[in-house]
Amino acid sequence: MHLDLREIVTASIVLFAVIDIVGSIPIIINLRKKVGHIHSEKASIVAACIMVAFLFVGEEILNLIRIDVYSFAVAGAFIIFFLAIEMILGITLYRDDEPESASIVPIAFPLIAGAGTMTALLSLRAEFYVENIIAAIIVNIIFVYLVLKSSSKIERIMGKGGLSVIRKVFGVILLAIAVKLFATNINQLFP
Repeated sequence: MHLDLREIVTASIVLFAVIDIVGSIPIIINLRKKVGHIHSEKASIVAACIMVAFLFVGEEILNLIRIDVYSFAVAGAFIIFFLAIEMILGITLYRDDEPESASIVPIAFPLIAGAGTMTALLSLRAEFYVENIIAAIIVNIIFVYLVLKSSSKIERIMGKGGLSVIRKVFGVILLAIAVKLFATNINQLFP
């Protein structure tokens, strides 16, 4: 095993910023109001399974369609870049239709394990050992579970202003990560 605390922390921060569960608290609260109880445990476990499965099968899918991980990582850097722009500027570049129920589908996928998360996982796979990425997934899923369980309390404590500040700070971090991913992987494509 190649467990490395630095890789785990870095991958955890990347996933934390991409998943943006704190920034999703208003969406979660809105879903709770519309449909009632959200199954936090089930949503967290399903999201973790989706992420781990994509971590292993995602590269095989890319190989099947003849796209190398570095090209996918560069494309992922663009997606992460635009997610960061959304977070920093408070704009919406991509909008999904609002779900009708708060089942596993809207919470686990695409809210937690969405396109940005999948892209980030494969981008991270190009740089880090798999076991460190899995550890980062576990760390994030534990945090996601805690946020889902206590979203109402968090909203009351932090208020809209506090959530906005956190979202913008992680947007800047995500922007820096996107630039690093782009620079690292573009060098692999064009040495």
